[in-house]
Amino acid sequence: MDVARQAGVSPSTVSRILNGTAKVSDDKRQAVLAAITKMNFAPNQMAQGLKKGRSMTIGIVVQDISSPFFDETLRGVDDGLKGTGYASVIVSGHWNAEEEAERIRLLLARKVDGIILLSGRIGDEAVLGFSGQRPIVSTGRALHTRTALGFKMDNEYGAYLAVHHLIELGHRRIAFISGPANNIDANERLAGYTRALEEAGIALDQNLIVEGNYHEASGMLAMNRLFDSHQQFSAVFAANDLSAYGARLALYRKGIRVPDDISLVGFDDLPGSSYTTPPLTTIRQPLYDIGRIATQALLRIINGEEARGEVPPLELIVRETTRRVR
Repeated sequence: MDVARQAGVSPSTVSRILNGTAKVSDDKRQAVLAAITKMNFAPNQMAQGLKKGRSMTIGIVVQDISSPFFDETLRGVDDGLKGTGYASVIVSGHWNAEEEAERIRLLLARKVDGIILLSGRIGDEAVLGFSGQRPIVSTGRALHTRTALGFKMDNEYGAYLAVHHLIELGHRRIAFISGPANNIDANERLAGYTRALEEAGIALDQNLIVEGNYHEASGMLAMNRLFDSHQQFSAVFAANDLSAYGARLALYRKGIRVPDDISLVGFDDLPGSSYTTPPLTTIRQPLYDIGRIATQALLRIINGEEARGEVPPLELIVRETTRRVR
């Protein structure tokens, strides 16, 4: 071993020093460290992992690998893994509980050291069951055990912020393009929309609520359904930015100006929302931070440390798609 030869010690001594288990003199330790620095040596992390019974891989379950929502979160995961020696294996659950469970079982069979579950439909009990085999950190749910940790954003509060902003601008007839009715996040955002109206003394009008599915096309179709129903409204809150993009296209095709004629608010603050025409007012989810912090939390659990982590709160980002009612 070149490092051992350079330092004048045995290879086993170098190995013990690198693993933090060697009881050697300061002279020998300094000689090994100097040799490592001089030779720009990096220990074989995979080999070290195998000695500890680890595969040095983590599994990541996303729902839609093509979505910019998950792309931004995965960027945070990737940065969280830098310098750790870990590699990731990414699979998709496609918003289907059975498929998610099958993908988790697949990752467990590949002997990953832990799993990051980004949102999804699988129940908390199933997640806790799988965490008995490997540590799991999940977004979109509240969990805290020795081997499972969840990060849940306050969707109700985020939606409340969005609608409250429109109400402060003088809007009273506010349409809502919701997410899927069987989605927990979507129902929480509907609750936030409802609470903001109730606090302002504005009666809830079910005719102003149109269900979407979080995709651009559904936002466009939902806006067209609102037009076809001949409802009067001066603002639209879309349950996510992609739906807002679709709604914006429908408004453009109708010759309706944003925000001069209708104000528009989204939810997520995807990277592209700063570059729409005009730039989108939205609720910022710290997607990158969620990915990075979830990764750091998972690595702590793998290393036998406490399962913990905290992500920044949601916040309103005011850009150029909202204006005061004239």
